[in-house]
Amino acid sequence: MKAWSKVTLGELLRRSNEPAIIDPAAEYHEVTIKLWGKGILSRGKVRGSDVTTARRVVRANQLILSKIDARNGAIGLVPPELDGAIVSNDFPSFEFYDPRKCDPAFMGWLVRSAPFVELCKAASEGTTNRVRIKEERFLDQQIELPSLAEQQALVVRLNALAEKTRQLEAHLDVAECDADRLLRAYIFHPPGEQPTRWRMSELVSLRQPDVTVDRTAQYRFAGVYSFGRGVFASSTKTGDEFAYERLSTVRIGDFTYPKLMAWEGALGIVPPECDGMVVSPEFPVFTVDTDVVLPEVLDIYFCTPEIWSALAEISGGTNVRRRRLQPSAFLDYEMLLPSMITQLKLRDLYRQTQTLKAKHAAIREANAALLPATLERVFS
Repeated sequence: MKAWSKVTLGELLRRSNEPAIIDPAAEYHEVTIKLWGKGILSRGKVRGSDVTTARRVVRANQLILSKIDARNGAIGLVPPELDGAIVSNDFPSFEFYDPRKCDPAFMGWLVRSAPFVELCKAASEGTTNRVRIKEERFLDQQIELPSLAEQQALVVRLNALAEKTRQLEAHLDVAECDADRLLRAYIFHPPGEQPTRWRMSELVSLRQPDVTVDRTAQYRFAGVYSFGRGVFASSTKTGDEFAYERLSTVRIGDFTYPKLMAWEGALGIVPPECDGMVVSPEFPVFTVDTDVVLPEVLDIYFCTPEIWSALAEISGGTNVRRRRLQPSAFLDYEMLLPSMITQLKLRDLYRQTQTLKAKHAAIREANAALLPATLERVFS
């Protein structure tokens, strides 16, 4: 392969300084730049009358970066849907002098590579929490630039690889959604039977906090993801890092949720990896009566999006974001429950689904690493 020529970024890019003429009655997209080359997105729309500082306009295919986080990969091309968005001076954008010398799409891939992130670190300076990229130093940095034909060929190949990784993720998502739908169908429409209504107080019992906090001790906390993603191992904290006087131990098969986020699907059964961890008093913990209901069935039921709206209705609060599902309201809630014979079948299907998702997680991890590894090989 022909050696790539070295050029400074300043030979390819020039600062864009198009001022934003703000109409108070109009709405404008603002820009957010995700770390590690994950893309340029809209942060939402802002009304012109709410814009109180000077802003600039960015255009599609300009290179844009965050002065603070370019060293963490917050850099990329402005997508077509954000053409005309407004940004502050903390987000400088750059036009390409000549697309026949440097294809913007090629630069879009280059800036996502680890070597380019190192280049951004070299162009940054400042004290802790005040490190910012220096534009002049950034434009003085050198990159290796292949011919336009080579650039375009690389873009085609990298686009194709990105599409393949996207298709694989989509395929895994569909398979998992189908498996979840099957499980839910068994609860709400079990073959050959009619599920019955049970009050939660007949199925679970609330446990009181059982740990007195020692300010010198360490505690491993469990958390609960929103949107039905389950209980997970969270952080380890010492007793002097929080104000709670008491905590609750969680065990395999317990049921728990954060009062504040239950209405967003943050409920679940404690998995083996969280056995023995603790939660704050904001997380009521319930022991499950396994003679009546299997923990896996509760997990399936409360991971169903249609159930969350019902939980929102019984959650009290002054506004949507402050709704809390109190244990008393939860224990009064009624759920549909199939027979134990059907529950045992559900448990088998649930375990098979969890095994499938674990295999998928390994595939997703390898899939996510493929593109960054390829970029590093191409641009190192």
